[in-house]
Amino acid sequence: MEENRIRQIKAVVTWTVLWMAVLALLSMVCVGSSGLLPAETVGQWVWFDKASFLLAGCILSALIFKFRGNFVSLDSVISWVLVVLGGSEAILGLRQLYGFATSGHSMYALTGSFFNPGPYSGYLAMILPVCLYQWLVCDRKGGRVVSGGVMLLILCVLPAGMSRSAWLAAGVSCLCVYAWHMDWTDKFRLLWQQQKQRVVMVVVGGFCVLLLAGYLLFVLKPDSARGRLFMWKITCRAIAEKPLTGYGIHNFAAAYGNAQETYFAAGDYEPWEERVAGSPEYAFNEYLQAAVELGIPLAVCLLVVVVLCLYRGVRKGRYGICGAILSLMIFSFSSYPLQLPVFIVTFGGLLVACLSGADRWQWLGLAVSVGIIGGFRLKNDLQVEQACREWMNARVLYNAGAYQSAEKEYGRLYPLLRDRASFLFEYGHGLHKQQQFSKSNRILKEALLRSCDPMILNVIGKNYQQMGDCLSAEDWFIRSTHRLPGRIYPYYLLAKLYAEPGFRQPDKFEKMKRMVLTKEPKVHSTAIRQMREEIKKIQLIFVHIKKDE
Repeated sequence: MEENRIRQIKAVVTWTVLWMAVLALLSMVCVGSSGLLPAETVGQWVWFDKASFLLAGCILSALIFKFRGNFVSLDSVISWVLVVLGGSEAILGLRQLYGFATSGHSMYALTGSFFNPGPYSGYLAMILPVCLYQWLVCDRKGGRVVSGGVMLLILCVLPAGMSRSAWLAAGVSCLCVYAWHMDWTDKFRLLWQQQKQRVVMVVVGGFCVLLLAGYLLFVLKPDSARGRLFMWKITCRAIAEKPLTGYGIHNFAAAYGNAQETYFAAGDYEPWEERVAGSPEYAFNEYLQAAVELGIPLAVCLLVVVVLCLYRGVRKGRYGICGAILSLMIFSFSSYPLQLPVFIVTFGGLLVACLSGADRWQWLGLAVSVGIIGGFRLKNDLQVEQACREWMNARVLYNAGAYQSAEKEYGRLYPLLRDRASFLFEYGHGLHKQQQFSKSNRILKEALLRSCDPMILNVIGKNYQQMGDCLSAEDWFIRSTHRLPGRIYPYYLLAKLYAEPGFRQPDKFEKMKRMVLTKEPKVHSTAIRQMREEIKKIQLIFVHIKKDE
């Protein structure tokens, strides 16, 4: 009797220790970016690095404490951790909706602990099938109440996120979890043998319903949907340039920008494509982004690994974990979850949970591998985090126009932050303002490897213009008009260039003038009005010069 009691206590203590360790690791979702840019994620990586040591220590302690008997299953621990985190995120979302908490973005009321409602909705959609499965299988009343309560909270918040991808991911994954749990495969097979005609009619009807739902989702945000389709079209063109090797990790933006520039330069495009075109950081499709950066063969291999893990998890009956993976895979078709640390770490944990069980050696392997990863990353991540905080201080000088003082700080931080496009642009633009044109171009050309923003091309062109190289300036301005033809600013720069006394070209000026004055902008602003007024003044000067001649 006493031995059983001791065994139960050890089991509870072991489960609690492991649960708290995994919670500490995955709670990086709650880590804010105080003192950093809203979209900056290095703080979450620092949290992961530190929590990895805690996780490793807790696992080793649990293995020593419960040396004999059955050990804890990893999928159970991760499932309940996700239920708790999903509940906390849903409560935070409700508080934001009702004005009791501020969101992470000035334009959106609902972001949770994220900076955007899209990833937030995707996170909730990933956790919803886990909650459903725990509610279906949990024997204890308390567990059913918790999982069911969190499920209801998520269902209350998820529609407000207005993420069609998240809605689809949540719906399909929950349906699959319920079907797996109820063993619908055998039931469907039996029904097919008995009533084939009725099954075909139901399948066709369901397909029609899905088409209707897809159409309604498209109509809900038509420009957003067209923007995604155009983005994928350009991404596929980028893939076609380097299908086998790819462009390298974190090089998507540069590849996309060049592909979009080439596409618009050809001139064979629809007017709506010009309207919806942008300069995205991500492909909004993880599969296409992987193909761009890694090449098609490696991207397919990684997908096969994920599918095999999913298949293994279904075979082992880990339906909640598999539902979360399936939800994330569906969400990844039209979003960018795997560009964020919390999704990368959570996804890795879900895949491991599909394969591993309650084996002690598997837990030991997890402790060692996570601890090593965190140990290798910690020093560099701490340095980068500190550099990002100092960058925010330097930004104050930059925004105030104290470019000389800011330059010293940017130059000092450059070795640690040279992979951040916004940092490089600010550094290069500050050098431009100080008339250090050659150095500015060197920094801005590095920024082009990390970004597809046409503003970088504009500043490079202005540098060349200031150095007296008008032909190079013209090339860079023209590239900017091709990259995003819907923007008026590069046409304005070209018009001013063609009005230069040493580079005067009346015919080209007339063409650019017409573009500036007649082109319909996405958003009317004071800047556009001022540009048009200045071009009209330059036109009058041209008229007087022509009369004098």
